Amino acid sequence: MRFMVMIRADKSTEAGVMPSEKLLTDMGKYNEELVKAGVMLAGEGLQPSSKGARVKFSGDKRTVIDGPFTETKELIAGYWLFQVKSKEEAIEWVKRCPNPLEGESEIEIRQVFEAEDFGDEFTPELRQSEERMRAQIAGRQ
Repeated sequence: MRFMVMIRADKSTEAGVMPSEKLLTDMGKYNEELVKAGVMLAGEGLQPSSKGARVKFSGDKRTVIDGPFTETKELIAGYWLFQVKSKEEAIEWVKRCPNPLEGESEIEIRQVFEAEDFGDEFTPELRQSEERMRAQIAGRQ
């Protein structure tokens, strides 16, 4: 099972405050543990929303909204992609994480959809197309 593990942003991350050397060291050690255990598939920190944009969809119309975005509690400051056997295992790994922010912080864990989750609507042709795209992506790494 794959899980997206997301660190919620706060005022500091949105202000572009960089993590301390200690936090970078602690996070590096944690990430090494994840990699050695075969859990971490990907992970990155994200720039503040002031450097981002959103695209709003309304039928065929697309509207670009430049950051920053006001609802800090709904923003993501970083993420990991975990490969684990269960949600409980993902939770146990997250509980071992150093606190990613000064003071209180929150990490959200969400399961990633797999092909079999889509049922009959995900036809054999769609599955083959998906597999080709994933192979192309893997070939670029």
